[in-house]
Amino acid sequence: MREIVLDTETTGLDPKSGHRIVEIGCVELDNHMPTGETYHQYINPGRDMPEEAFRIHGLSEEYLSEFPKFSEVAADFIDFVGDARLIIHNASFDMGFINAELNAIDRESIPLDRATDTVVMARRKFPGARANLDALCQRFSIDNSNRDLHGALLDARLLADVYLELIGGRQPDLALKSEKKNASQSSSSRQFREPRPHGPSEEELLAHKAFIAKLDNPVWNTD
Repeated sequence: MREIVLDTETTGLDPKSGHRIVEIGCVELDNHMPTGETYHQYINPGRDMPEEAFRIHGLSEEYLSEFPKFSEVAADFIDFVGDARLIIHNASFDMGFINAELNAIDRESIPLDRATDTVVMARRKFPGARANLDALCQRFSIDNSNRDLHGALLDARLLADVYLELIGGRQPDLALKSEKKNASQSSSSRQFREPRPHGPSEEELLAHKAFIAKLDNPVWNTD
């Protein structure tokens, strides 16, 4: 089962207000385990960078001007994602921006139901607790000390760890596999021993016969 943990950074909160994606980070999972394959791309939004957004991710208009626009990287992004399930923290936000960018270049939207929202997962599992990424990293003892600023690939990697904890920890069936492996190894390494005889001895048969003789009208002799 292939999954893509995805995060974006943007110029603001609403693509309908003209805000754009400036960074995409993706981490590939196969059967809930990171494969080491990633996708990371800075994007020139073709507009200014509001100060409040810059304070979050530190990506300036000048810095991003050296990178391609979304239309130039869309094919590579879509190829990497493929038909995998998407794992996103606050999925409606990122999916809203991704689909706005895709629609702007006449590409088909990605259905929202392809995304698993880890915010929803966290709130179901820990009702009333904070569900932001930093809080979940703290809850699961995931090292996020390098997260001075938001970064799409860094956040996707952290989210991959959080997601694996939310579904029950890394390799949830590892213990079972280990037990089966140990049992198999133990079975194959056992030393064969001849079965011990369990039939009664002559002495035991005589003792049993004497005991039966003492019984008064035993049930097996009655009709």
